[in-house]
Amino acid sequence: MLHFDDLVEYWDSAGVTKTFSHPVNFSWLDDLLDSQSRILDYGCGYGRVMDLLYEHGYRNMEGVDFSAQMISRGRQSFPYLSFQVIHSPSLSYPDGSFDAVLLFAVLTCIPHDEVQEVLMAELVRVLKPGGILYISDLGLQGDERNQERYCLFQQKYGVYGVFETEDGAVCRHHNKEWLRSLVSSYELLATEEIEVATMNGHRSQATQLLVRKSTVERGEIPSWT
Repeated sequence: MLHFDDLVEYWDSAGVTKTFSHPVNFSWLDDLLDSQSRILDYGCGYGRVMDLLYEHGYRNMEGVDFSAQMISRGRQSFPYLSFQVIHSPSLSYPDGSFDAVLLFAVLTCIPHDEVQEVLMAELVRVLKPGGILYISDLGLQGDERNQERYCLFQQKYGVYGVFETEDGAVCRHHNKEWLRSLVSSYELLATEEIEVATMNGHRSQATQLLVRKSTVERGEIPSWT
């Protein structure tokens, strides 16, 4: 079974040359955040999304990624942004550190359910009560090329939608029900289906979700007065 450490080799080699393209819907963010809101870009890669946020006026951001080569590329391309290499899904930040977490095309790099669930639990922890999580990721595709490789690799990985690319990546496309289940503890604020270019240049359908963490912490008794 693949875990985080098994995936780093690709992103430190062939993956570091890729260009990513998921767009940021700033109309979702601007009513909920301000320029000093603390934002975590988890799986930031080379910092493309953080740079878009910086150009839009956001200034209090942290980017973390498992790939040291991706982080090195980001520091060279965007020296005014803050990057950190991580070695475990567990983060060093205290509980409730961030007003927002971005998770752009990260779940597609994590093939197995249980590893995704570990990650999502950690993101819940570092979000403030009332904080937002913005996910952009790839759904199951309906074209013949993708469906053939979903079937080809299903037995190997145990999940329909997981596949290997020709250059060595292990990726996952998700059904909508699974993505919704990962954020079932959040309040759904918005969702949208969009078309994106994948890192290998194919046009694909993606899902974007904006959700909000409850303002009531677990174990806390809400007041109804």
